[in-house]
Amino acid sequence: MFISQWRTGLSGLVIALVPFAPSVAHEIVGNRFFPATLGIDDPGVNDELSVPTVDSFKTGDVPPVRQHDVSGEISKRITEDFAIALGATYTFLNPTDPTIAGANGFQNLETTFKYRLFKDPAHEFVVSVGLSVEWGGTGVANVGADPFNTYTPTLYFGKGLGDLPDAVSWLRPIAVTGQIGYAIPGRTSTTTFGIDPDSGALTADTEFHPKVLNWGATIQYSMPYLKASVIDLGLPEFVNRMVPLIEANLQTPVANTFTSGTRTTGTINPGVIWVGNQYQIGVEALIPINRQSGSNVGVIAQLHFYLDDIDPRGIGRPLFGNVTAPANPARGN
Repeated sequence: MFISQWRTGLSGLVIALVPFAPSVAHEIVGNRFFPATLGIDDPGVNDELSVPTVDSFKTGDVPPVRQHDVSGEISKRITEDFAIALGATYTFLNPTDPTIAGANGFQNLETTFKYRLFKDPAHEFVVSVGLSVEWGGTGVANVGADPFNTYTPTLYFGKGLGDLPDAVSWLRPIAVTGQIGYAIPGRTSTTTFGIDPDSGALTADTEFHPKVLNWGATIQYSMPYLKASVIDLGLPEFVNRMVPLIEANLQTPVANTFTSGTRTTGTINPGVIWVGNQYQIGVEALIPINRQSGSNVGVIAQLHFYLDDIDPRGIGRPLFGNVTAPANPARGN
């Protein structure tokens, strides 16, 4: 899901609004396993723990700032189809200009409420909706945390290609996931007052907080699915547990953009996820799409635990409803 952010391009726009990291929940629909992805959230509703997620990159500022984030998130099912996730991120900002002081501290806490609307096992298709709330004032202002809340209603989807005909069976391990969210700041603008050093006159500087479209997608090729549901090529077990993927994680200001502009920023993230029975490990490159998004290629990595597989009758079960048998992601069922 989701807490570290592409925070400092476009005069702090993304600092204010856009969750960058990472994912809550893996999801199993029919024979399809949708892993928790690192750049955008997947459509899953499960009991999960992401600790830690770490990233490192240079921001789009001039001069750029080297940013490191360490984040954690836990997702807990209330019912079989409804979950609440809580997450926090600690940020380190190290300017490349030695005359500029660095900063570190917590970003605002974030809560996500997610409900699975539809699940079609035969066609490996799932749709969920959610609402993420960034709680203003819970983080440190010098790393970009805003004093006001930001609300992001979001649509999530996932579709596996396991229903393709036999003639193109080699495409069946492919899956796509995506999300579309609309970040709404709780404050329209912030005005800062000061004194002109030359004239002594009172000055006012107003920054408008834009509404932002958070959108992205992944395309992934599941080696566990290839072995379990298409053909066993006799590959080493380490390879059979890999899911190579490419993610796109993008943000576009669409309203109240007087001081932010409307340029889309974000990253393209090629990488791989290794899937175990009770946890997964993922690593991706962070390739900025333009100068405003960053000044070099960064990296993100995550250790992610499946609580519903580790302890299906304890912490990994819904608070209300029946216990469901744990599924083995590595087998794709």
